[in-house]
Amino acid sequence: MSGDLNEGPLAPAATVTPPSPKLTGREKRRQRRRRRKIGEEILGWILVPVILFACYWSVNAGFAFFGTTPSAVFDQLKQVKTALEKRESR
Repeated sequence: MSGDLNEGPLAPAATVTPPSPKLTGREKRRQRRRRRKIGEEILGWILVPVILFACYWSVNAGFAFFGTTPSAVFDQLKQVKTALEKRESR
């Protein structure tokens, strides 16, 4: 037992850090807002391309359902426009 006493100096004890001060209501609200904004940005970067792709797909599906193409629709719209312009010029 006496051999344990002569081993050398002890290592310094780990210092205990004081607990961080509690956040105030305003600081908690700022953190929530910041997290919400980051979450909304992430959702936006994911959902906007999905929505755009769904719109593109639905327009193409609508054209396929009616058996036409976008170019044919635009050609018909141009014909209607020229017919209306001729009618107004009379």
